[in-house]
Amino acid sequence: MAVNRLGVCSASRSSVLGCDGFPRAGAETGPASRAGFGAVCHGYPRHVTTSQQELFRFLEDRFACAQACTECARVCALRASLVDPDGTEEQELVRRQGIMCAEVCDATCRVLAEQNLVEEAGMRTQLEWCRAQCLESARVFDGRPGVEDASAACRACARVCTDFLNTLG
Repeated sequence: MAVNRLGVCSASRSSVLGCDGFPRAGAETGPASRAGFGAVCHGYPRHVTTSQQELFRFLEDRFACAQACTECARVCALRASLVDPDGTEEQELVRRQGIMCAEVCDATCRVLAEQNLVEEAGMRTQLEWCRAQCLESARVFDGRPGVEDASAACRACARVCTDFLNTLG
């Protein structure tokens, strides 16, 4: 087993298991050679510094937030499309909240998915807006029949946005 310049281990040619923990092509895979997943190489950095751990945490939380925003946008857009536009005032409120939440969550996901560096203040503002909109939408959806899934998605998105804001510090 060798460690490359990035600190990521890589299996040597004589190794039975590759970095993915699975047997290499053509390697002997008898009981003696199976020491378990990751016995030879985990495929992850061996010596991760604190700054690298913070970067990993940042990227994982950013991705989780983008996923939650996407799911919330999907559920809210679906919910809004099912409400009769000529319905009661209460139905109109649910429809408008669904549309607004879907738009804010979609915009937040786009900010989080951008390849270019987004300044932290702008990202923080977008996350706070998304969290506030999701909590407001969940409050509007609460107690109304048929919108429990949208309420749950909004609360989950708000929770993940809060977690990511905590990661930002």
